[in-house]
Amino acid sequence: MLIANLPGRSLLRPGLQRLGLQWRRLCAAQGGRSPDTRLRDDMNRSRAQIKRVLCVAEKNDAAKGIAEIMSGGTARRREGMSKFNKIYEYEYNLFGQNVSVSMTSVSGHLLALEFKAPFQKWHSCNPQLLFDAEVEKYCPDNMIHIKRTLEKEVRQCQALVIWTDCDREGENIGFEVIDVCKAVKHNLQVFRAKFSEITPNSIRRACETLTAPDANVSDAVDVRQELDLRIGASFTRFQTLRLQKIFPESLANQLISYGSCQFPTLGFVVERFKAIQAFIPETFYKIKVLHEVEEDTVEFNWKRNRLFHHTACLVLYQICMEDPMATVTSVTSKPKSKWRPLPLDTVEMEKLASRKLRINAKETMKIAEKLYTQGFISYPRTETNIFPATLNLSPLVELQTQSQAWGTFAQQVLDQPGGPNPRQGKKSDQAHPPIHPTKFTHTLQGNEGRIYEFIVRHFLACVSQDALGHETVVDIDIAQETFSTSGLMIIARNYLDVYPFDRWSAKVIPVYENGSQFQPSAIEMVDGQTSPPQLLTEADLISLMEKHGIGTDATHADHIETIKSRMYVGLTADQRFLPGELGMGLVEGYNSMGYEMSKPNLRAELEADLKLVSEGRKDKRGVLLQHIQKYKTVFIESVRKAKKLDEALSPYLGAAQEIPEEEQQDMEIPLPVRKCPNCSRDMVLKKKREGNGKYLSCVGFPACKTAVWFPETVLEVSRDNSICPTCQPRPIHMLRFKFRRGSLPPMMPLEFVGCIGGCDEMLREVLDLKYLRGGGGDGGGVGRRGGGGGGGRGDPRPPAPRPPRPDPPRPPRSNPRPSLPPVPSWAPQPRPPPGGGGSGDPNSDAIVCNCGQVALLLTVRKDGPNQGRQFYKCNAGSCNFFLWSDEPNQPQAPQSRGPPRPLPAPNTSQPPRPSLGFKNMFGGGREQEGGAGGHVGQTMCNCNETAVMLTVQKDGPNKGRMFHTCGKPRDQQCGFFQWADENAPPPGSFGGGFNGGGDRGDGGGRGRGRKKMGAANPNKPPAAKKPRTCGICHMPGHTRVTCPQR
Repeated sequence: MLIANLPGRSLLRPGLQRLGLQWRRLCAAQGGRSPDTRLRDDMNRSRAQIKRVLCVAEKNDAAKGIAEIMSGGTARRREGMSKFNKIYEYEYNLFGQNVSVSMTSVSGHLLALEFKAPFQKWHSCNPQLLFDAEVEKYCPDNMIHIKRTLEKEVRQCQALVIWTDCDREGENIGFEVIDVCKAVKHNLQVFRAKFSEITPNSIRRACETLTAPDANVSDAVDVRQELDLRIGASFTRFQTLRLQKIFPESLANQLISYGSCQFPTLGFVVERFKAIQAFIPETFYKIKVLHEVEEDTVEFNWKRNRLFHHTACLVLYQICMEDPMATVTSVTSKPKSKWRPLPLDTVEMEKLASRKLRINAKETMKIAEKLYTQGFISYPRTETNIFPATLNLSPLVELQTQSQAWGTFAQQVLDQPGGPNPRQGKKSDQAHPPIHPTKFTHTLQGNEGRIYEFIVRHFLACVSQDALGHETVVDIDIAQETFSTSGLMIIARNYLDVYPFDRWSAKVIPVYENGSQFQPSAIEMVDGQTSPPQLLTEADLISLMEKHGIGTDATHADHIETIKSRMYVGLTADQRFLPGELGMGLVEGYNSMGYEMSKPNLRAELEADLKLVSEGRKDKRGVLLQHIQKYKTVFIESVRKAKKLDEALSPYLGAAQEIPEEEQQDMEIPLPVRKCPNCSRDMVLKKKREGNGKYLSCVGFPACKTAVWFPETVLEVSRDNSICPTCQPRPIHMLRFKFRRGSLPPMMPLEFVGCIGGCDEMLREVLDLKYLRGGGGDGGGVGRRGGGGGGGRGDPRPPAPRPPRPDPPRPPRSNPRPSLPPVPSWAPQPRPPPGGGGSGDPNSDAIVCNCGQVALLLTVRKDGPNQGRQFYKCNAGSCNFFLWSDEPNQPQAPQSRGPPRPLPAPNTSQPPRPSLGFKNMFGGGREQEGGAGGHVGQTMCNCNETAVMLTVQKDGPNKGRMFHTCGKPRDQQCGFFQWADENAPPPGSFGGGFNGGGDRGDGGGRGRGRKKMGAANPNKPPAAKKPRTCGICHMPGHTRVTCPQR
């Protein structure tokens, strides 16, 4: 995949707009000259410098056909970097001079839209974030060769002519080509060729009327692409990840996609099926009169049609039987016409091919596009059913006189009075004429031949004359009940001779005279039942999509194909759509949420807005934001009511699997609270494995171990939608806290919303959050789970203590909250960011290897006494540098940490107090105070070596308790043992903070494993074991669970 480094279209489009503005001003100044003339004059002034032109078509077949016409068959072909897209070179008189032309092509869209890397993986973020995530255009791998061809060819050219299809998608593809070429050559002149068919007249006319590309039309496609990406990706990820776990046996490996067009399309199928299921047949009754004349039998139909009341019909029937003589009350004769078909547009072609030829819409469009690029028919994607007055139809009809099958009829059309006379419709897209043949051929085979023949016959039928006939209607009266019959005599078949897809049959009836009487052969009372509607055919479905504005004529076939490939629907033996179990469940589930997402309203509104964008009547950005917000609201509600989806699918896919609470939490990807200060990825609230508490964790775990552990006094914590207006980088969401009763001073509320970005002084005190000092505007740093607490970068060794920091200024609050008196806290020395420093600077805070590069910090994973211990080694592996992170720098280490930088003087207005919090454990619980001359703050074993901290894993009363022991191999240990929580100073009331949990993801940093800072005498024998005391008040006789101060 190649990310396209392209200039924004904003650079190109204002230029086009300025050109249009100058054009209008010049036209106003010289009203006698047409806008087209003025534009051509302006362009001609800069065209004199053009010697070589690059032309780009949408497909290779189109490029080949256009090149053959422009060169008169003398184009020279050579290979480009893509083996599927050739380059055709020739000379042509363009801009009033002879220029060298290079004609090449793309293969549809050159660029694709995708989320930026952090959002591309399915589990990378909450699907809700995809509504606001950054997107970018990039060049897919299979298009890179085409892109490189364009870049190479355009360097030698002074002008670019876009020959892509003249519809929305073609205009957008044209701007992709423009962006790629402008990135290479900024002063390139750009023109647009407008054409509807690849014929000499059309191509010549396009060359003479080159214009500027239409940015508005392309913008509409940009909006549609971005919305489809955001809506489709968010809903698809949500329902696929959820339903695969809820119904693993049925949906284990199935992609359950959602699209704002495909879902309403599925909704039409489900709605018809449910209408059939809900249909209750009713019995009806009617009277029928038969009259036999010689060998013919005439049936007279009751003018009442039918009655649903048996007795009422029976009474009328008996009255007729009492006086059965029939009297002719009326004989009416009038001319009757069967209208010829309207000119062919895309939707009608898809429907008729499906009904008459049994070729599905997808295959029909594929064949029609191929016939167009080969020059046999006009552009097949059109909404127009009116032939323009400027289009001369006689030459097109004359081409078909060569056919043995319909050549005679084509000649009759030419000979009829007035020549070809098309029946006109009411629709026009102002871009392309109706679909019609442009060249005669008799060599096509299979479905290609059938589609071509259908288009030719339809064209000849619509330019010929209506079928003519004579209809006779006879009314009779029996006992004051009226009955009627009709006969038809065809006078001239006309278009029916060439169009076998319509039928019109004659019906012969005897001659009746007004006032005459006759005895009916039979009078019968018959019954019947109402029948349900039939399942939808493809033609029915396309009609509904067109009626409700779902998709466009160019995309109907794609949406139908998608719901078939996803197995949301199937086809019956007679090619009617039947919804599958998954399709039924999805539609019922979403409808039960209250948002009828299977209805066409949402998408129809979007399609209407896209049309306004393409016409320049609505702003691209405004439409995009409006519909993103609309679908985002629906998505949030859908996630909240996700169980309704499970309930709707259960009858079709079996009982929903019960998901444990832990897995349920994994399925519900939390929303981000803030960006990680270490790796800039999202930090989210997660539930602790033990208990009901939560912690704030980086989604980059285990690569990034940044975390914030909240103390047990926090009963509930959740993300609030409000964003802190002060802290950076934005957004940092506020958190909603609920504290245990008695854990806060009386003047503080137990529930409140606060910010952990650093600006909320109260939370800094209550949670003992340890922030980076002098760390820019972020307000605070975050510690790593595998590193230290409060250090922000996971520094494996705690720095020297700092004096208390003065209180940072806070913005005035409209509703101030009470807070504790300020509590000084110690701030660690931050490590420089990766890749900065470390080159011998004495003030550098990085560990540097013998190569002079920043060393790599790793953790011992192998079982043994050093498991969980951190160490430094050469990043490149080119030297033998090694250093334990919890040991003082050895003499052989060429670089060491520089001294900590001074902090601002403490606030003199507030006398400093000892901190309520203590430093967290590093490297799984080992503590070491920086300094080369001693072991201040360390726990030393009897060997005069730094003891290691371990956690009791065995079941029992001490499980989870941490202790110090000798770090040597078992057979060399000195027998030293000490509980980590004994002889420690009482911790503060609140033990949270930006901290770490050791390599096991637990342990130090949540209030356990803290000990008094002080010198340890290596010659002193191990302390006698003292009775266990409470972890809160440190009094013997009870534990922290039963502590009265809890």
